[in-house]
Amino acid sequence: MPMSHDLSRDDCSRLLRAGVAGRVALATPDGPHIVPVNYALDIDDMDGGQESVLVRTTAYSLIGTYGRDAQLCFEVDQFDHELKRGWSVVVRGRASFVDDHEDLARIARSWQPRPWAEGQRNLVVRIPCTEVTGRQLGGGWDPWEHLPVRRFA
Repeated sequence: MPMSHDLSRDDCSRLLRAGVAGRVALATPDGPHIVPVNYALDIDDMDGGQESVLVRTTAYSLIGTYGRDAQLCFEVDQFDHELKRGWSVVVRGRASFVDDHEDLARIARSWQPRPWAEGQRNLVVRIPCTEVTGRQLGGGWDPWEHLPVRRFA
């Protein structure tokens, strides 16, 4: 049976920076929902280097409707079922909507999230990396070397 171990904060950040798509979990009056999203990892130098997950959505989406000031979870992962190995990184933080024009301009100059779904998605949601945890299943391999997509920002 493969062994499991915790990933360091640096390893979690490295995998978050490389990724493109993940899932946001949130609570609504109808119960919990998990929403697939494209995302970007933002590092705000004005906020002491605080890392945040950014997603773009519409004001009428589940995240747009119930995400403001809510405690959200974000997860990105990859698994190889044949080799029984994989990894998962989870971020938890109280979400906010980015509405400061200077902050939006700074994000646009860096690597802003680019949704795959059609339509206008002008609401930028920030999930601060208040709590970051990661797990790797199986030893003797580097998750970084086996990413299907590797984004450099």
